Amino acid sequence: MWVYWFMFLVPAVLAVQEHPRRIRVSWQGMPRIRIPPVWWGVLMVLTLMVGLRHQVGGDWFNYLRGFENALDGQRYLDPDWWWNDPGYRLLQWIAMQMDWGIHGVNLLGAAVFSFGLVLFCRHLPRPWLALVVAMPYVVTVVGMGYTRQGIALGCIMAGLVALGHGRVMKFVIWAVVGATFHKTAVLLLPMAALAASRRRLTTWLWVGVVAAGSYVVLLQESVERFETSYWDAGMQSEGAFIRLLMNALPAALLLWKRERFAANLPQKQLWTWFAVVSLGLMALYFVTPSTTAVDRMALYLLPLQLLVFAYLPEALGRRDGRGNNQVWVFAVVAYYALVAFVWLNYATHAPAWLPYRFYPLEGVF
Repeated sequence: MWVYWFMFLVPAVLAVQEHPRRIRVSWQGMPRIRIPPVWWGVLMVLTLMVGLRHQVGGDWFNYLRGFENALDGQRYLDPDWWWNDPGYRLLQWIAMQMDWGIHGVNLLGAAVFSFGLVLFCRHLPRPWLALVVAMPYVVTVVGMGYTRQGIALGCIMAGLVALGHGRVMKFVIWAVVGATFHKTAVLLLPMAALAASRRRLTTWLWVGVVAAGSYVVLLQESVERFETSYWDAGMQSEGAFIRLLMNALPAALLLWKRERFAANLPQKQLWTWFAVVSLGLMALYFVTPSTTAVDRMALYLLPLQLLVFAYLPEALGRRDGRGNNQVWVFAVVAYYALVAFVWLNYATHAPAWLPYRFYPLEGVF
């Protein structure tokens, strides 16, 4: 358990010392987001810790069996095998050719996930605080547990950075790439049209075409299985209410102080829709026959938590630059420390993450 706390406490200490940055938005083109050496180090550590975990995560053995079955039966020679999440199949194929095993698949996927997360955090006024928010659930649960959705979420976060600067095409590309790892990422494509502030009709038309095409190619065949497995079966997820509530809280905060959480029109529109959808899923929880279906859809709205709480100290605190609003920073850190404590000690599936095992050290101790 101490590994998870170490990964949480290091950015927490840095978060209470950082000063908020001014985020510049370009209308002429997306500015280059500089990733300083220390954040390249963060990206590397996250990639290694997420990618080289061993027997960690609720679906670890399911992914392992899927990889071994595909390798032993040479299923990668069957064209039909490639149609099921082709991006993830590509990672499996590379790992098979290089004899890297399931850890190689996870490492490649973790690099995509970590890149998206670091890029998204660096785009916020308090990057270290955003990383603190990400650690208990986005990194630990999603990144280490839901491998394919974690990769897709990394792609979505990279795309959201572009969309925040009005770069709709880049977001669509990232979302489609994410959908090749987990088809449900297609569901976020309409956000590109909803967030558009210029040439709305044209944007709606071509985004609609891309979304429809992506749905037919990637998702249509899975809808019936989704309905049978989740909706019709009434599958329930323990803790879904708490996870949805964790999105609903920042959603309510953003709508309450919307003008203070974003500095430009595209961002306001984009994150307003994120907040509205988050609250809508919270309401859907009480009427849906399957909380699991709602819970899975809400995974792609997790970046809302990072954004809102990275802006929160200045949104609710002093804005004159004379103070560092550390009271609010401590409040956010304490809140997510509580989230980490409760999850690690009381979550039903937490034993699948405990203890943390690092593959290169297996057999050494």
